[in-house]
Amino acid sequence: MPQIDVLLFFAPLNSIPLRRFQALEMNSLPTTIVILIFLFIFCSGGVHVLSLRTLPIDPCNPTAQQDPRTLISDQLTVLINGYSESRIPLLQSIVTTYAASSLVSSILVLWGNPSTLSQTLSQLARNLTDSSFGFSGISVIRQASDSLNNRFLPRPEIKTRAVLVCDDDVEVDPKSFEFAFRMWGSNPDRLVGFFVRSHDIDLSRKEWIYTIHPDKYSIMLTKFMLLKSQYLYRYSCAGRVMASMRKIVDKAQNCEDLLMNFVVADEVNAGPILVGAKRVRDWGDARNDHDDGDGDARRGLTGDVAQVGLSSRKTKHRTRRGECISEFHRVLGRMPLRFSYGKVVNSVGEQGLCQKGGKLVFCDES
Repeated sequence: MPQIDVLLFFAPLNSIPLRRFQALEMNSLPTTIVILIFLFIFCSGGVHVLSLRTLPIDPCNPTAQQDPRTLISDQLTVLINGYSESRIPLLQSIVTTYAASSLVSSILVLWGNPSTLSQTLSQLARNLTDSSFGFSGISVIRQASDSLNNRFLPRPEIKTRAVLVCDDDVEVDPKSFEFAFRMWGSNPDRLVGFFVRSHDIDLSRKEWIYTIHPDKYSIMLTKFMLLKSQYLYRYSCAGRVMASMRKIVDKAQNCEDLLMNFVVADEVNAGPILVGAKRVRDWGDARNDHDDGDGDARRGLTGDVAQVGLSSRKTKHRTRRGECISEFHRVLGRMPLRFSYGKVVNSVGEQGLCQKGGKLVFCDES
């Protein structure tokens, strides 16, 4: 018998139609079962909503797919990957920022930690309700497993052409977010984002490696990745070859972002697009562990995106991702990744950095 969470939410009477805040439990069932029970108790000026719900088990059912002609084109769906309970406060802050944007249609928090208690996710959903300022499109979804492939499931809640796949430790300022979405709108078949890497060939060992180049890139990371929602179906539901490559992701417990880059590059024969940002804070950057006393580690970056330097990554991590590239190449039978060059920047509002008092600050700061 699958586990089903029972969650209680509170909303004032004047909030009807009810907010679509949900905590969803995805389970493996022999057949598709959808259960929705709403209990309305009117008392002391409040509405109590009791929701029991499971999701269809086959996200690849063609009949469940949204007609591309009906997808919303001027907004996007945010898919935030959550795992660490210690980062829940940061996750709440990030969700609140996206919820305040008119460009966001809905936000799905994809919780991948199977050991997290249901009560913890219930509290998270309540906190998101309280901090959303009336935004009615947030769902907290407990993943069926900890497979990283779940990040790219074509979910029925997605009603937009564009999807933002992002991590729970990357904060993006609203203007940079809006600029990136505009750039994606001009290049909807490409991957667009702020964090890039490269593949390369080690001639001495005759194998692919995962690296970084100062002047070119071929891989967009899921720290912040804008993509066409149809790619989710291609990643999750394509035939035998894709199934084999998804198994590589599960075995490595890594590399789902690399595989999505393979999927898109193979489709469009082009690399991703790097977009410049005004202020983006990557809390996953190991350099954030140290504050040199000027407060920058707390108040954010003073400039462009803080890329996570490969020197801060363990050699084992880099090696494993290089092995993924080699395995994807072997299974697919070709190397679809293509290099891109340069960065698209917003000509208005880009600020330079100047050295003042031994520190780098915005040049217009006194």
